[in-house]
Amino acid sequence: MRVDLICLHDRATSVPVLLCRVHSWAVDTLDVELVAALREHPRAGDLELSRITGVARATVSARLQRLEDSGVITGYGPDVDVSAAGFGVQAFVTLEIAQGALDDVHRDLEAIPGLLEAHATTGSGDVLCRVAAESHEALQQVLVDLNRSPAVVRSTSVVALSTLVPWRTLPLLRSTAAPGAGRARRSAPAR
Repeated sequence: MRVDLICLHDRATSVPVLLCRVHSWAVDTLDVELVAALREHPRAGDLELSRITGVARATVSARLQRLEDSGVITGYGPDVDVSAAGFGVQAFVTLEIAQGALDDVHRDLEAIPGLLEAHATTGSGDVLCRVAAESHEALQQVLVDLNRSPAVVRSTSVVALSTLVPWRTLPLLRSTAAPGAGRARRSAPAR
């Protein structure tokens, strides 16, 4: 989404008037193709992505900039497999926290290195955490650290045995992209 702020002057009073124009757009098939190409070739530059997707380099640059500016693409850092990095024991921990203590628990959770991510949730728990450790003993220490927060009333953990479906976004993006939208029809090459 892009927001344009326009300042005009009222002719009768010469008072400045601020107008706001919001441009919204949906991810289309070309955006999905670019994201897929980046997932498959994370080190590719705009020229290589242009070759892969069959669109002009300027189009690739503009689309990627739009996807970055809108927050769809949040970074280009390497994906890290924590198991391969030596942290093969993972668990999901549900925290029940004291009423109104979300900011406090947020601060406490950020201080725990084994915490991979945490989400405020609905349901019986208040926060769902994903943690990783080198061993079961190290996992126990991470769980102790989670429960040290004065904001945590109760925690429940489940150990992950294997990953059935890893984190993914392309199937979701593909499901909502309008077929053919976002790219000009290419004519057949002359023979």
